[in-house]
Amino acid sequence: MCGIVGAVADRQVQNILLEGLKRLEYRGYDSAGMAVLSADARLSRQRAVGKVAALEEKLQASGLRGHVGIAHTRWATHGRPTENNAHPHQSGDSLAVVHNGIIENYEILKADLEGQGYVFLSETDTEVIAHLMSREVSRHDDLLSAFQHVVDMLNGAYALAVTHADYPDQIVGARKGSPLVVGVGIDEAFLASDPLALLQVTDRFIYLQEGDVARLTVGGNIEIFNAGQSVERPSAIFEHGDGAVSRGDYRHFMLKEIHEQSQVIANTLEGRLGDRHVFTRILGAEADDLLAHVKNIQIVACGTSYHAGMVARYWLEKLAGIPTQVEVASEYRYREVVVPEGTLFVTLSQSGETADTLAALRYASQKGGYLASLAICNVPGSSLVRESDLTLMTQAGPEIGVASTKAFTTQLVALLLLTLALRHVRQGDDDVQARLVNALRELPRLITRGLALDSAIETMSAAFAEKHHALFLGRGTMFPIALEGALKLKEISYIHAEAYPAGELKHGPLALVDSDMPVIAVAPNDELLEKLKSNLQEVRARGGELFVFADEHVAINESEGVHVLRMPAVDDVIAPILYTLPLQLLSYHVAVLKGTDVDQPRNLAKSVTVE
Repeated sequence: MCGIVGAVADRQVQNILLEGLKRLEYRGYDSAGMAVLSADARLSRQRAVGKVAALEEKLQASGLRGHVGIAHTRWATHGRPTENNAHPHQSGDSLAVVHNGIIENYEILKADLEGQGYVFLSETDTEVIAHLMSREVSRHDDLLSAFQHVVDMLNGAYALAVTHADYPDQIVGARKGSPLVVGVGIDEAFLASDPLALLQVTDRFIYLQEGDVARLTVGGNIEIFNAGQSVERPSAIFEHGDGAVSRGDYRHFMLKEIHEQSQVIANTLEGRLGDRHVFTRILGAEADDLLAHVKNIQIVACGTSYHAGMVARYWLEKLAGIPTQVEVASEYRYREVVVPEGTLFVTLSQSGETADTLAALRYASQKGGYLASLAICNVPGSSLVRESDLTLMTQAGPEIGVASTKAFTTQLVALLLLTLALRHVRQGDDDVQARLVNALRELPRLITRGLALDSAIETMSAAFAEKHHALFLGRGTMFPIALEGALKLKEISYIHAEAYPAGELKHGPLALVDSDMPVIAVAPNDELLEKLKSNLQEVRARGGELFVFADEHVAINESEGVHVLRMPAVDDVIAPILYTLPLQLLSYHVAVLKGTDVDQPRNLAKSVTVE
C-alpha cells in the first residue's frame, strides 16, 4: 500500500514528488509526507494525516522548495495514522528516510539506540532506520557507506530512500522484498515504488533486484551495488501507462482484470515472505502474541468473498490446526451466535463497504467474546478496515468489473498468508512452510502460464453459447472454486449454473444430467483425484458432456463427450488460486458470445451497500 517517490535534479522537484504521490493514491494510504533539500542544503519536511490533498495544502502554505527530495504515502502497520507516525522520518535536522515494508528486528535495534541516548518520537519501525543512519553517518566517510552498513543490520522486507543535508546532491535507496525502481531522466534521476508514480517525467526505468543499493546524484548519475560490489542493471521502457481505470487494449475491464492477476498477486505477496516463512507482522507489531492465542476462527463474508472463506477453511484446519467456521454475513447476524473461547473474527470484502459484512462485524463487536477482529480488504480507509482491530490488505488495485476476479484471487493469497502466519506462531519454522513460501513465490509465473490458455478457453466457450444450464463439480478445496465458477457464469452470461461437491452427484444432481447439460470439473493432481475421476464416469454414463480443467500430469484423456484442457502442475495447496483462472475466462467468453453486458451485468452493483 505504501508509496515512495524520490528525485534528484537541477530543477525544483517538489511538484514532481507531489504528482508522484497522487499517482500512487490508488494503492491506499492514511498519511503522506515530503522532505526536500533546498539550494543551501537545508532539510525541510511537511507531513499530513489523510489525503495527499491535505499535504498539498501544507506545501503551498510553507513554500517548501528543493532540488533533492523524497516523499511517501503510508498505510499504518506500526503505530496509528498520526502525523508523528507519517513518513518521512528524521533523526535530527539533517537526515530523512522513507520506508515500505516491515523491519522484523526493530525492537532489538530500538532498545540498543535508546541505550545510546536516541529519542524516539513515533511508534514506527522506520524511525529505527533514521537513527541508525544518523549514527552510522558519523562513523563513515560518505552516505553510501553508512547506508550499506545500516542495510546489513536490518531483518525483514523493505524499500528505502534516504537523503542527508551533508550530502545535498544525492539520494540513496535499497530494496529487499519490496519493489523499488530507478527512473532514468535527462541529467536527473528518480526513485519510486511503482513506475506509475514517475510517468510524468520519464518512461525509462531500472528495476532494482533483491539486495540492490542505489545512489542517485545531481546530473543524473546512477550507481547500483549488490553485496558491496558495483553492478549493472538494464533499463527498460515502460509501455503500459494507460492507468488502472482504463481498459487499455482490452475489450472489457473484466478481461483486463483477469489478465492483471499475475501482477496483483505479486503485489499482494510483496514484502510479506521471508526465506522459509510468512512475516507474522503483516498483521501488526503485536501479531505474534495475538496469533498465539487463536483457538478458533469465524469467517464472515458475502458472494465471491464467501467462496474465498470456504477455501480458507480447508487451509486453516489442515495447515494451522485451527477449527474454522465460514458463514454468509447476511445470515450470521440473524442468529444467536455462540462464541468459542479464543475466536478470531475474520471479515472479507473487496470494497470494505459491503453492508451485510459490516453489519456482521458490528454485531460481533456488540456481542463481544471475540479475541479480535481482522478485515481482509482491498480498500484502505474503508469502513470495514476502520472498524476492525487488525487488517490484512490485498493489492488488487481498482477493480472496475462488477464480477470480481483479481479481488478474489488476492483474497485467497491473503488468507493463505494468514494461515501460514498462524502455523508459524503455533509450530515454529518447518519444511511445509518453506515449501509453500516457495510455491507462493512461483505463483505469479504459474498464473501467467494459466492465462496463456485464454484462446483455447475462448474456443471451448462456443459449446455453451446456446445452453441454459450448467453444472460445476469439484472436491475438497475445489468445491468452493466450483461454486465461484458457477457464480461467475450466472453473473455475466445469465446462464443458470449450480455447483456441487462431486461426491454428492448420486444424492440428487445426477437427475439433472443429460446431453444438454454441460458439466465443468476442476481436476488438480491431489489426493481426491481418483475419487473425482469416478464421479466423472457417473456423468458420462448418463450422457453428460464433460469439460475438464486438469493438471498436465493427470490421466484424464479426451474422448467423445469429454473435453480436457491441461493446466500447469501446481502444489495442491496453491491449486485453488490457479484453477480459478480458467473458470473466469470461460464465463467471460461465454458472456461475450451471448452479447451480455460483461462489466455491468443486469441487477448487480459493484459494492453492495444496502441489505
